[in-house]
Amino acid sequence: MTKPVGPYTPIVKAGPWLITSGQVGIADGAIVEGGFEPQLRQAMSNLAAVLETRGASLSDVTKTTVFLTSMDDYALMNGIYTEIFGDHRPARSAVAVGQLPLGAVVEIEASAYMG
Repeated sequence: MTKPVGPYTPIVKAGPWLITSGQVGIADGAIVEGGFEPQLRQAMSNLAAVLETRGASLSDVTKTTVFLTSMDDYALMNGIYTEIFGDHRPARSAVAVGQLPLGAVVEIEASAYMG
């Protein structure tokens, strides 16, 4: 799991729920190079790692929110997201934002149910 880049907790347990903070494509303290695809893959890897700290996995995720700096990346995001989640289909929102921390182009947060 990567160290948070701000004053927040990466994952919080609330009853049977796990709520993650937004994960960007950071590795070794920096945003991965190569643009959208490697950043999304790293962000998803970071999300999985945060969930694993509480005994959960991507298969426990019930809802995600994906933040994109460009809706032009929406179709590519859908392809990678589907590849990573497989047949599991959490509820999802995808929104365009003006900017993300550290110059990231994508961020993902999730809620997981551990009931």
